[in-house]
Formats: sequence, C-alpha cells, structure tokens
Amino acid sequence: MSVTEYRRLETLVLRKIEKDTTARQDLNFSFDTTLASINQLLDQVRIVRADNAAFSILARSNSEKRAPETLSSGESELISLAIEILAFAYSTEIHRGRTSYLFLDEPDVHLHPDLQERLIRLLVTAVEKRDIVVIIATHSTAILGALSEYDYARVGFVSSTQNEVDFVSISKVMQKILPVFGAHPLSNVFNKTPILLIEGEDDERIWQQAVRTSQGKIRISPCPAGDIQSLNEYEDQVEIVAGAVYDNAKAFSLRDRDESPYEIDDKAIVKRMRLCCRAAENLLLSDDVLQFLGTDWEEMTAAIEDWLSKYRTHPQFVEMNAFKTSGYDRLRSDLKPLCNILMMLAGSRKPWEIAVGQAIAGLLTNALDGEHSLTAYLGPKLIDALNLRPPRTIFPRRSKYAQ
Repeated sequence: MSVTEYRRLETLVLRKIEKDTTARQDLNFSFDTTLASINQLLDQVRIVRADNAAFSILARSNSEKRAPETLSSGESELISLAIEILAFAYSTEIHRGRTSYLFLDEPDVHLHPDLQERLIRLLVTAVEKRDIVVIIATHSTAILGALSEYDYARVGFVSSTQNEVDFVSISKVMQKILPVFGAHPLSNVFNKTPILLIEGEDDERIWQQAVRTSQGKIRISPCPAGDIQSLNEYEDQVEIVAGAVYDNAKAFSLRDRDESPYEIDDKAIVKRMRLCCRAAENLLLSDDVLQFLGTDWEEMTAAIEDWLSKYRTHPQFVEMNAFKTSGYDRLRSDLKPLCNILMMLAGSRKPWEIAVGQAIAGLLTNALDGEHSLTAYLGPKLIDALNLRPPRTIFPRRSKYAQ
C-alpha cells in the first residue's frame, strides 16, 4: 500500500513541476527534496528512489539495503504516514477552490514522543498554503503540545457521553500544563507523577526542592498558576485534559490558607487542598524547619527580640514588630516580608524556599509532632494525598487554627 502511495506521490510531484511554472523554476523543489522531508523523520534508515518506480530502504550507518520486515513498527509507521500525508496534500491541488479534509486516527501509535513532534512538523508544512482542514483523533499530549505553537490549531476534548465537540484555541494555561501530562498517557506515567497546581513561583521552588531532595519518593509535577485568581482556571483545564486523556486520573492543587476556612471541596479529578497555616512563608517557622536550620522556636524568638532592639530604622521593623505584637502568632501572621531576615537570624544563607522544601522531604524519614510541627502546618489532607510521612507515623492532632 505504501509503495502504491509512493508511486502516486511521485506522479503528483512530477506533474506539479511540469505544469507549475513557479515550482519548475524553484531549484530547491524536486522529488528528491520531497523524499528528503520524509527522511528527516527517520534516524536509523532512509528511503531512496529505486529503478522499479518504487523505493528502497537503506541503513543510514552503512547504506546497506534493509528489508521492510526488519524495520521497527515506528519506522514503518512514519514512512507510511509521511508518504500518505504528502500524497494527499499534492492531490488537493487538482481540486483548487474546494476545501479538502484529512482525517488522521491516532497517528501517534508506535511513535516515540520526539517522532510524533517531527511528524506534526511535516504535516504542518504539507498543508500550509493549501485549503486543507486536518482532523486528528489522538490520546497523545505530545501531539497536542506540538500543535500548541500554531495559532490556527484548535482542540476539543471528548468524553464518552458527548455527541458534540467544541473546538477552542489552545490557551496559555493549556500550553503550560501540557508538558506535565507527559507523552505516553496510556502508560499511566501521569498518575505516577501527577500534577500539583500551586499559586506562585515561591511555591514552585519549595516543591521542586522537595521532589529533588526526596530522590524520587515525592512524585509530583509542580505547576504554578501565577496567582490565586488563576488557580481555578488551571484546575478547570486539568479537569478537561485529564478527563479526556486518562482513565482514573489523579491531580492536586494547593493554595494558601489566607483567611479562608481550611476545608475546600474537591473537583471530579483535582483534589483541592489548603495549607493549615496562612501561607507558604509560615512553613519556615514550623518546628521541623527550624530544627533543620539548627535552631528552635525559643532561640528564634530571642534572636527576633535582639534584632528589634538593634534595628529600629530597618525597612522591615514595622512588620517584625507587628509579628511580636501578635504574640508571635507564627501560624497566622503575614511573614512574607520577613523571610530573608528570619533565615539570617537562623544563621543560614539558603533561600527560605530551599530550606522549606528540604524539610518537607525530611518528613519521609523523621517528623515532629505537635501544634507547630510541619505536618500540622501543611495540613492532614495534603499529608495524606502525597503520603508525606515516615513509615508507621501517627499523624498529630490538628491545630486549633485548622478547626
């Protein structure tokens, strides 16, 4: 079948050269350049013209002839798809003035993610400047990601109960979350490293560090939404993509507590959580993080008192004094402007996000108990969802703030 399509492709290209003055004068256009576009998809083999109006397959390493049955399924798929796509594209020129439709049903089968991306590049090149609409049915987020850079691409997510599909532009939110979903959805990789939607860059640094320090024991893919207002939109997009692509998908989102109740309802797929403390910065003053920094709460309060007595003209004096006036409410106070000072008082030059992330990973081997423990600040829902506890650790009672 591929040989038949190849012969048809050659005829169409040669006819174009014969009848199209522009193509005939283009020194960069020939049937050999058409073959070259196919060969750009292939790493180990290449196809060349043969005397019998068909093609031969040669190994790239030594130009020895390869029998078709020795090819991998991916190589066979690429050769067949590329020939058929190009033949279809050139055939539409016979029917100028009419829109042609190309339907591709799961072209990603047998193709490595990198090869899927190359195939999409060839497809886009083949159909651009021609009146062709391409409709692809796929489970591949690699294909979706490859198409996301083209403004004219539209995507619709299909569930088993739908009779109609709405196609929309690939939004900036979708472009940001697509890489997290991985390229082999049917291998269940996504569920082994599910997405964790978070508010901002500080949270991203914390959880990236926690993942690195845990050496693979914490398996999540942090994805910042930018701010709390955008988090709902990200959750909705994850619901749409994960629900259409995966069976029994898992996904998480985490937001600061601020002044909100601790409890928050889950979506169909996304498990939604809040910290038990005001914000990620408050994690810095949990007992576990202080212990990780080589200090404790008693030493920290003494250092703060000393700092307040010496630096009354410091730009953050008002905020630090407000923290003291609150009775050192390390669970509820706004500590965002004070983190760097607190790290200095703890005797550390690390960024505070790194210290918190390392301490979170440390929960897998040793966790403190009590109202101001890191597990209490993170909250029971997050601890359970990500299994952030050492073996056989009993979770501490929830703090008063969580009730």
